[in-house]
Amino acid sequence: MLAQVLEQQAPIESSPLKLQEYPMPQPQHGQVLVEVLCCAVCRTDLHVIEGDLPPKQLPLIPGHQAVGAVQALGPGCSKLQPGQRVGVAWLGRTCGQCRWCSSGRENLCPESLYTGYHFHGGYAQSLLAWEEFVYPLPEDSPPEHLAPLLCAGIIGYRSLERAQVPPGGKLLLVGFGSSAHLVLPLALARGYQVAVLSRSAEHQQLARSLGAHWAGSDPDQLPWKADSAILFAPSGALVPVVLEALAPGGTLAVAGIHLTPIPSLDYQRHLYWERDLRSVTSNTREDGQALLREALAVGVRPQVQLFALDQANEALLALKQGRIRGTAVLMMQ
Repeated sequence: MLAQVLEQQAPIESSPLKLQEYPMPQPQHGQVLVEVLCCAVCRTDLHVIEGDLPPKQLPLIPGHQAVGAVQALGPGCSKLQPGQRVGVAWLGRTCGQCRWCSSGRENLCPESLYTGYHFHGGYAQSLLAWEEFVYPLPEDSPPEHLAPLLCAGIIGYRSLERAQVPPGGKLLLVGFGSSAHLVLPLALARGYQVAVLSRSAEHQQLARSLGAHWAGSDPDQLPWKADSAILFAPSGALVPVVLEALAPGGTLAVAGIHLTPIPSLDYQRHLYWERDLRSVTSNTREDGQALLREALAVGVRPQVQLFALDQANEALLALKQGRIRGTAVLMMQ
């Protein structure tokens, strides 16, 4: 099979992914083999490739938003059928026995493994996944519009839950990439007012076209103090800025797996009046199922830019440079 393989972590400008023939994997107990139709590109892939996250396996095939069809079932698999449309997401496996797993918080499992990080992912024509962590998907939706839901959508959903937006509340989205552009229609469908902060004029325009009540680059121009905010941009320098933009009792959820250092916070300016600062760590399978139900019910349709598998480096570079409108998706054919 063809796959984009990372031999050593390096800046994406050096094109570290190499397209090559790679052995076809064989499913072991509890695993399914999936023929990949497409795989959405995520900023976490960039963090893995460039070394912002420490390496867990090298060589590595990145990618964790894969849509495909079941090719083969390993021993012990019974829930899926050959040919069935499925999605493979970031959370790849947990121990199922620790106190986090047994209390509905498997995203905190210390033994958790992640697709395209601990083991090979979706930048390939086929991949292995544990059946219990695979999402059945509708057959009648274009796969390129389902793929972004599998991480950008799921993490956006968990971030929205962590932000604790009150009914009819005012929500601020900071950074408007793949995840934020999927959160916006969910938030509007829930009846929230949404403002977007982004350095990119094109991303501001996209936010307005999707229904944002306000979009701009200057936090001093925000139309109101926010009840809740989600920080998608991986910049710790923005944390105090966003905290100051919150109303009393407001909550800031930080959505990224990686964040640059946060400057010193002033208690009176940034945290007093019961403002909350919350992190977002991966997701549970329940988050994924809930996001898929809600997104499909309200008709969330990701904005996508399509790339061929051999253009993975170019897609990731465009993501790094802020040139992707919505989500980049690698197509296998």
